Amino acid sequence: MDISLEVNGKAEQLRMDPGVTLLDALRERLGVTGPKKGCDRGQCGACTVHVGGRPVLSCLTLAATVREPVITVDGLADGDELHPVQRAFVEQDALQCGFCTSGQIMSAVAAVEQGVADVREFMSGNLCRCAAYPNIVAAIEQVRRADASL
Repeated sequence: MDISLEVNGKAEQLRMDPGVTLLDALRERLGVTGPKKGCDRGQCGACTVHVGGRPVLSCLTLAATVREPVITVDGLADGDELHPVQRAFVEQDALQCGFCTSGQIMSAVAAVEQGVADVREFMSGNLCRCAAYPNIVAAIEQVRRADASL
C-alpha cells in the first residue's frame, strides 16, 4: 500500500506492507535512525517519537495508521542549535551508553510541554540500563526551571 508520512518536516511517500511499524518505516525505509529498536514490544521506550505532538511508541504503531506529523529526536534541533532538552541532557550528563537517549529525550520534551507534575512517573516507561535516572530528571527539571523564568 502507498503511505504518506510527514517526518521531521519532510513529506515522505512510501510503498509498504500495511503491517510495517512506524519504527521500521523510519529506520529501514527512511534512514531515520534516532528512534532505537530496543525491546520491540513497547516496554523500554527507546523507540519513542512524537506523532501530532504526542509521544508514542513507534514499535507498536503501524505506519499506515499515522496521519499526523512525526517528529523524532533527529528533528528537534534547529540547525546546529540543540533543543533545550537535548542541551540539558548534555549539561546534566543524562546519558551514558546513549541507547535509550533518543526515547528519553522525546518523552522528556513531552513532559516539559505538558507540564507534568510527577516527572518520574511520566518517564517510567523509558528504561535506562545504565541507570542515569537522577541525571535525566535533573535535565528535565533544568528545562522546566528555565521555562518558568521566561
